Amino acid sequence: MEKSILITGGARSGKSTLAERLALKPTGRAIYIATAEAFDDEMAARIAEHQARRGPEWRNLHAPLDLVGALAQSDGGDPRLVDCLTLWLTNLMLGGQDWRAEADRLVTTLSAQEAPVVFVTNEVGAGIVPENRLAREFRDAAGWLNQSVAQACDAVYLCVAGYPVKVKPNDHPL
Repeated sequence: MEKSILITGGARSGKSTLAERLALKPTGRAIYIATAEAFDDEMAARIAEHQARRGPEWRNLHAPLDLVGALAQSDGGDPRLVDCLTLWLTNLMLGGQDWRAEADRLVTTLSAQEAPVVFVTNEVGAGIVPENRLAREFRDAAGWLNQSVAQACDAVYLCVAGYPVKVKPNDHPL
């Protein structure tokens, strides 16, 4: 397994399922670092669906804002799965945090990690230009965050309709 992996794709593309399989592969155990907050019934149901899919081989950490701290706390043992970076970014932006500084901290921390880490993120920039400023800022921030983390990771996968395509490393000359 590569030491660091980023998995991106659209909604319900199979990202989390792939990430779970990859995280469990080395040891049969993993740490799930959740960034989601259940602010409504629909999100609570999504979180419950993800939890029901996982079994006793998973240990859970909740890190809606302090992702760097959660990575530091959980390093040195089982692989970690961070699900997901776009929810973490949402929490930072809506909480008035400096998301750029946190993204820089994340990328710096990633290079020092000993245990493998798999990140899940959403590909949000492939649609229409959002109609409001906050949505446009979020779309741009997610694109920049994804590029930064992808550059720092050993491997990147794009999930499409349940099928992963490995995009890093690849054989193109650039």
